[in-house]
Amino acid sequence: MQRRTWIVSALAGAALAAAAVPAALAQSTPVSLRLNWYLGGLHVPFYYGKERGFFSAEGIDLTINEGRGSANTVQVVAAGSDTFGMADSSSLITAASKGAEIRSVMSLLNSTGFSVVSLAEANLKTPRDLEGKRVAVSPGDPLGALLQAVCKANNVDCAKISMVQVDPSAKVVTVLEKRADALLGGADDQFFLIKQRGFTPAAMRYADHGANIVGMTIVAKSDLVKANPELVRRFVRASVRSWEEAKKNPGAAVDAALKVKPDLNRQSTLDQMLVDFELLDSKNAKGRIGYGAQADWDQTLGILKAYRDLKTDSPWTAFHTNEFVP
Repeated sequence: MQRRTWIVSALAGAALAAAAVPAALAQSTPVSLRLNWYLGGLHVPFYYGKERGFFSAEGIDLTINEGRGSANTVQVVAAGSDTFGMADSSSLITAASKGAEIRSVMSLLNSTGFSVVSLAEANLKTPRDLEGKRVAVSPGDPLGALLQAVCKANNVDCAKISMVQVDPSAKVVTVLEKRADALLGGADDQFFLIKQRGFTPAAMRYADHGANIVGMTIVAKSDLVKANPELVRRFVRASVRSWEEAKKNPGAAVDAALKVKPDLNRQSTLDQMLVDFELLDSKNAKGRIGYGAQADWDQTLGILKAYRDLKTDSPWTAFHTNEFVP
């Protein structure tokens, strides 16, 4: 009887041990993540998670590819060329409303980093200060249209703001050379490019002036979400852990990215990532990485309908799901 009890206990223990074996010991699934742009602070946690083995522990063999803009990333993922992608909510919603079979599985940055970026000496502190000023913007850039929402919320006449059309890479130079008083860009991007040049920047965030939209999302093809929800769940789980651990060890996270791209400016990349940590939350979604609040998504849809000519009657759940967020 004693021997039988021991055998039963041993078998039970073996079953528990087998259940606890990391997915990494099983055959890994190749997965690719297409970034929204070149490697910067926003992307560091994913490189850190890959180095720390968080993705391999979920049975994922992760490849990270740099991007060429959110709109391009959405197209690439919708076409099935990459498994997941990073794209801002406006690019995702615009494409999905026009028939692209794609969906957000993580509402990563629930506050937008979209900002009016300037030199501090320009003394642009409120939206009203923009009247009579020149602002650099890129053709087709959603920031230009969404500035209208900032103007509306603050009773500013946007017609009194002169838009200077420049290539994306020329925005910072245009401001530094005083050919524009400010640029439309990111609090976690051009802000630090100006600082890196030795100047003191300032950022007037859309989110702080009544025009917040959901920022960066993680998108996947709708077919993948339906056909392989467990893979999506494992990827989201590893991504959340990567961001949580990067918040605890920001310096080590940046060092992981530097191993991939040694020419990164370490301090600037770190500063960018710290701003992105601030943007994870909104007033409606706090403390749960990847979770999107209905209020934020509804407001995003409302702003896009009003200022980006979005045509859709679909609810927010047609564009984002929280089902995979731990």
